[in-house]
Amino acid sequence: MQIPHPLPEKSAASAIDPQWTILKILQWTTSFFTTHAIDSPRLTAEILLAHVLDARRIDLYLRFDQPLNARELADYREVIKRRVRREPVAYITGTREFWGLDFTVSPDVLIPRPETEFIVEESIKLIPADAGSGRWRILDIGTGSGAVVVSLAKNRPEHWFAASDISRTAVSIASANAARHQVADRVHFFLGDSFLPIRPSAKKFDLIVSNPPYIATGDINGLDPEVGRYEPRQALDGGKHGLDIIKRIVGDAPAYLKKGGFLMIEIGFDQKERVSELVETDGRYPELTFIRDYGGHDRVAKMRHH
Repeated sequence: MQIPHPLPEKSAASAIDPQWTILKILQWTTSFFTTHAIDSPRLTAEILLAHVLDARRIDLYLRFDQPLNARELADYREVIKRRVRREPVAYITGTREFWGLDFTVSPDVLIPRPETEFIVEESIKLIPADAGSGRWRILDIGTGSGAVVVSLAKNRPEHWFAASDISRTAVSIASANAARHQVADRVHFFLGDSFLPIRPSAKKFDLIVSNPPYIATGDINGLDPEVGRYEPRQALDGGKHGLDIIKRIVGDAPAYLKKGGFLMIEIGFDQKERVSELVETDGRYPELTFIRDYGGHDRVAKMRHH
């Protein structure tokens, strides 16, 4: 991909072109991203430039008149190329904010999204603030980056947490995020598909949460390029109707839940009716409610095991 003048391709690393200050480069990039239909062009330009300069976004405003040297410009050119190819910003920078915390991410894990915060919010309402009445056991199925389980462990530190993922790399990333946020001592990670790493005969869980793959296989190629082209297909593909993994979790969870325990699953915006039928057919969850996301879509299915 050719990035047009003025950003230089190559020059002495220490050379400084005084005309290319932080302010001017942000203005130019915002315009360039706009012409390439990149969402939030100014914000994206700022995030990427702050990443290249190893600075905070606020620092850019304090250093508007500072020129970039040739190496910084060259590095910035490369991240611009990647973004215009529709690579997600989170994969370029290697981080994504979720529930007020920064999480390391890579193309091996799904990028945490705002709608998934509803699982965290609802879980925090359920889990007691202290363990005076007993220490809760919480399990996160398909943890990915660990965003959900780490956020819960950070906000409910007196309880016990476990998480599983089929991807070895995901478990490694999630473990690193737990250490980063100083909750590694209370989050236990398991490698394996769904519940397989957990023995049904072990102590039961008070709460099981999951953000499983729920995109129908045939719909994946029609997703935005940032998602369909770059995010791990294994974390997206929910089978023909998008319900394969959800159905498995609903069917298997009672063997791992305490009597009266909760199961919460993130679902697709149009899956409420089918999930309701699935849960009703199962017959082991007498209480089922749905939590809506910021867009008004039923996003989290919350059910209680009898």
